[in-house]
Amino acid sequence: MSFQQGLSGLNAASKNLDVIGHNIANSGTTGFKASRAEFAELVASAIGSSGGSNAGIGVEVGAVSQQFNQGNISVTGNTLDVAINGNGFFTLQQPDGSRAYTRAGNFKLDSSGRVVTNSGAQVMGYAIDPTTGARTASSAVPLQFPTSAPIPARQTTKVTASFNLDARAPDAAGNPAATPPVAATPRSTYGTSINVYDSQGVAKPVSLYFSKNGSNTWDVYDSLDPAATAVGQLTFDNNGVLTGPAATPPASGFQLPLTITPTPPNPNALPNYTVQVQLDKVTQSGKAFSVSDLSQDGYTSGDLTGINIENNGMVMTRYSNGVTRAEGQVALASFRNTQGLSAVGNNNWVETFESGQAVTGTPGEGNFGALRSGALEESNVDLTAELVNMMTAQRAYQANAQTIKTQDQIMSTLVNLR
Repeated sequence: MSFQQGLSGLNAASKNLDVIGHNIANSGTTGFKASRAEFAELVASAIGSSGGSNAGIGVEVGAVSQQFNQGNISVTGNTLDVAINGNGFFTLQQPDGSRAYTRAGNFKLDSSGRVVTNSGAQVMGYAIDPTTGARTASSAVPLQFPTSAPIPARQTTKVTASFNLDARAPDAAGNPAATPPVAATPRSTYGTSINVYDSQGVAKPVSLYFSKNGSNTWDVYDSLDPAATAVGQLTFDNNGVLTGPAATPPASGFQLPLTITPTPPNPNALPNYTVQVQLDKVTQSGKAFSVSDLSQDGYTSGDLTGINIENNGMVMTRYSNGVTRAEGQVALASFRNTQGLSAVGNNNWVETFESGQAVTGTPGEGNFGALRSGALEESNVDLTAELVNMMTAQRAYQANAQTIKTQDQIMSTLVNLR
């Protein structure tokens, strides 16, 4: 008599219970992916034996496969919590320098401003030029933000203006000889102002005043002093479209250069600097003077006050000086065979020969899923199904134990034959 079948069945059922218990234990683990035990029969074969004449000798666990179906996404409100809705894994750099991958997006900021997991692995992303928003390198690096020191001040280089000048306005000088006489228009009638910043972040208000001077022509002043000379001139065609001043090079559109003297007192003797006023959206039409946009690219120094991650993985940071800018973009990775990944604990997987090498990209690109900030992907364990599976595995264990008991009774009967 053979106890092999029953013993293998006990081992397989025990392994199945281990897998089910592991799933149940991690039913509340963020980003956890359930596993299942897959069985295969054992058959004793002999060279030259005819098919169908060999008895099975039991069962074995063929594989414990992971199920990478999407888990539910729950809203947390924490801006550093991130869920992947779709394909992909977050890329991590572990403390030993090796790469790992996870679906758990419950990230933190450490004392150095690095984005890390609970186990200390650093989240990888692409460096972004905060000025242009363009990626500066093709390879991912650990994401890090300036939490220990403020971002430095930035000198203003450009002011972007969008406004309309009233085409019905008479020449500013007026015409006393006309009937009826036309009074002079005060320079302050058409004007606006904005703060610009020097290289040390000190603000200075800059005013621009527009004075009609001939057909479709406006002189630009930066002072109300009657003795001040014009700093430039705007010209329009008969359709009210701006024709000058043309920028150099012409591809830059229409620009008016302003020379800015740092705000007095100037104890550090900072030099004058030039600000280009971008005028492409300036028009002249028959409606009242109005300014629809006036912005500049400088700022004073500021401390980090908040972080938000957008659906495309772009990490937007907010600073106490009012600046919001992109500081990085979260990197994702995908694999040819996700079930070939090897789980190493701490909600992490590492690539293997079976999984293939990681293909990296950004959220929403190609087959990568989008991100959901302020949310986490829950475990994909179906707790009800696991409890049913546990009862089934228990019955299988009991049945296999019964086959061993029966074999033992038969063996005892044979031994006791006289």
